[in-house]
Amino acid sequence: MSDFELIQQAIYKLQPLDAAEWDDFSQKLLLKNYSKGDFLIREGQVENYIYFLNKGATRHYFIKDGKEFTVDFQFQGDFVTAYYSLITREPSAVFIELLEEAEVVAIPLKVLNEFYGRYHHGERIGRLMAEYQYIKRLRKEMDLLSYTAEERYTALMQRNPAMIQQISVKHLSSYLGIHPESLSRIRKLHARN
Repeated sequence: MSDFELIQQAIYKLQPLDAAEWDDFSQKLLLKNYSKGDFLIREGQVENYIYFLNKGATRHYFIKDGKEFTVDFQFQGDFVTAYYSLITREPSAVFIELLEEAEVVAIPLKVLNEFYGRYHHGERIGRLMAEYQYIKRLRKEMDLLSYTAEERYTALMQRNPAMIQQISVKHLSSYLGIHPESLSRIRKLHARN
């Protein structure tokens, strides 16, 4: 499998490209490797890339009054960015930390904007990615407001069982909006069933 095969498949699910479009775009992609604990971006930096995870996992979080709040996770096959910072050009409010060793494809913002400007399909891909980000964020907000902690955990297990296995109780409970003790109790209930 080539270094860019997974990202090509992900993009083609959004919008197939002809060979010339893909060749032009893929020649400008960067392949990067990260260690566990590295950061794609830190709070206060301006985001200049959209990343695609060939392998690995990331956690988005922010710190308020000395406490970490986890807002998102990504896994192999996901696009990752501090999206608000990327589009507003303002400093990021979040950290994006590697939870394990990772290989990413980095798409520089300049390359992305050239792709959008040059190809109609590029604009469509950008719009579909923005729509996906909106839907994902709204779904999480609605889940936090309308489901119990156990229902949120169950829904997360159904959507992404890998997340449950790979993520620490501390980070997972922060993401679900519950105390670690409550998450431990919920896990025990699920283990019995």
